[in-house]
Amino acid sequence: MRVKKILISQAAPMNLAPYSALEEKYGVDIEFRPFYLIEPLTSREFRAQRLNILDYTAIVFSARHTIDAFFHLCEELRVKVPETMKYFCTTEAVAMYLQKHIVFRKRKIFYGTGTPESVVALIGPKHKGEKFLITTTDAGNNEALTRLFDAAKLDYTTAVFVKSVPQDLKDLDLSAYEVAVVYNPADVHSLQENFPGFKGEGCKFITFGRHIVDAMEAAGLPIEIKAPTPEAPSAAKAIELYLQKQA
Repeated sequence: MRVKKILISQAAPMNLAPYSALEEKYGVDIEFRPFYLIEPLTSREFRAQRLNILDYTAIVFSARHTIDAFFHLCEELRVKVPETMKYFCTTEAVAMYLQKHIVFRKRKIFYGTGTPESVVALIGPKHKGEKFLITTTDAGNNEALTRLFDAAKLDYTTAVFVKSVPQDLKDLDLSAYEVAVVYNPADVHSLQENFPGFKGEGCKFITFGRHIVDAMEAAGLPIEIKAPTPEAPSAAKAIELYLQKQA
């Protein structure tokens, strides 16, 4: 089967070079279309979780959009976050993003190397007495992190700050794409909402990320390639591996 069109369920990245190289080398057309958007919870939706931000002394962030949502909700709820609040971030990039909302040098900010283990290592014995609020999305899976928090006997609560909103995809002709790359269970939910009964006829799926695999299997959608792997550390590389097999 010659691949002519590939659909990627995200907005086009800033660095298109890997995908442009694939288009030139294999003569394919790669299109980007977000299947869902991330939006902050409304204050009413957040209140339904029945928690008080000021009950916590440390916040855990793993993404920039949860940072925006957190401070937006604090403003809307008229919650003044104390300067004593500690922030634990999964990566340096996420930690640096805090500068959009707070004076970085005046706050207690810590960041890991991108793994749950690195975040818990940051906490260590020194910060074990804090009450942690782990920020997440409605489609997020924090099992790896919360399992480590449980093992370390840390006092924590998880809270949703952003939600996944399916986009209207009904103008898409899925039969026109031989390959689709999906990343998140919300992608699957959006597909099901827009195309009830769709089972992947004529389309091969490449998944990127661990959490989407279960959602794909539950929806009865076949997976051609699962990434990331040592051979396919990026979505672009996974696409290339598939195209190589078809050449």
